[in-house]
Amino acid sequence: MSSSPQPSTPSGALGLPHSIDSPDMHRAGRELLSLALIDARNHTLHLLALYEQALGSAALPVPRELQAQEGMQPPVWLAGHIGWFAEWWIGRNTQRAFGADCPVRPTRLAAIDPGADDWWNPAQIGPERRWSPELPDLAQTKAYLLETLESTLELLEHAAETDAGLYFYRLALFHEDLRGEQFVVMAQTLGLPLGIEQAPVSVVREPLALPATRWSLGRDEAGFAFAQERGAHRVDVPEFEIDAQPVTWNQFTEFVDDGGYDREELWHGEGWRWLAAQAEGRRGPRHVEQIGAARSATGGSVLQQRFGATVRAAGHHSAVHLSWWEADAWARWAGRRIATEVEWEIAAHTAARRGFRWGDVHEWTAGTLQPWPGYRADPWSGGGEFDPTAGFGRARVLRGASFATRARLRSMRRRGFALPQRDDGFLGFRTCAL
Repeated sequence: MSSSPQPSTPSGALGLPHSIDSPDMHRAGRELLSLALIDARNHTLHLLALYEQALGSAALPVPRELQAQEGMQPPVWLAGHIGWFAEWWIGRNTQRAFGADCPVRPTRLAAIDPGADDWWNPAQIGPERRWSPELPDLAQTKAYLLETLESTLELLEHAAETDAGLYFYRLALFHEDLRGEQFVVMAQTLGLPLGIEQAPVSVVREPLALPATRWSLGRDEAGFAFAQERGAHRVDVPEFEIDAQPVTWNQFTEFVDDGGYDREELWHGEGWRWLAAQAEGRRGPRHVEQIGAARSATGGSVLQQRFGATVRAAGHHSAVHLSWWEADAWARWAGRRIATEVEWEIAAHTAARRGFRWGDVHEWTAGTLQPWPGYRADPWSGGGEFDPTAGFGRARVLRGASFATRARLRSMRRRGFALPQRDDGFLGFRTCAL
């Protein structure tokens, strides 16, 4: 086996990955894709094993009061869905070779398991029924994961070494990586000790001044990209000052101590209504047990639930589990504003040597998710949670990555999104001067 793949297209010959951990895996050819798909499936199985160990049962039980939480799925169902998604778009899709031009409803073959669609197709099984004990158990699901991976790898051996020919294989890889982070987020919500550690954070630096520039947003190069990332276009950006790192716990604590959660004038109207609807009078980010100098003998410390353990968050670490509404209120209180996504991207590309740091939390950006010029929906989206069309004008763009993001997804051009009330993920923010 050679150490690097063949180029997907002549124009994709530059920047090809040399490792399955590279963000350039969106251009990967058959050989690295095969290794990466095996790695992703092993990671899924590893997470399932950690869940089983933490929950003490192969049923992977989730308390009923948490089953309706946003982002929560039955762990066994989510694993089966990963295998189903790959089989639905690769093994069963007779028109997979068309890539992004594949019809939304291509001609399909039968599933490996006759019940697959009824069990794992989200269009056929609603959220409540996914918790049914009649669905396949962990052993059956693991067997299905292995069968679908074997089928995927066999078909990959004969796929055309083009962007169209490899489109759905790359999609299956990144879909499984996204679901892997969802498993970690769910473990945090459930308080499960997975043994995952956040990397040490460097010292806090002063904000950075960046000059006016004309910047190209969006991908137009060869390789895979999600629909919301397509559509390269140039924008003029005035000079700006941006935080060198996301807002820290020390900074957020000052907001809490100054009555930030009680001052309506600091909140967007919809954000204030969201805050009022939170149970037990929310006075800090999700999973925080204690925050603020007035509540702590040590002054300004934060006690936080982290994978089932109460820990004292370091003051210079990024504040996390924040909704967009909380980020916006903090920025108003500080006399600043949430960074735009183009400002974030410019700084990530040009200011790393000056101390711009990212990658420990996904970062909210200003404005709402909008399609870029030439937007075309992915054939696989179909209104699912990774389909941006449902979020246009409502969802907020997320940039960066978290400690739970697989390395090959840690791209400066990745464009995630979530509704502004979401706070279950590893979400933070940074600001710019007004």
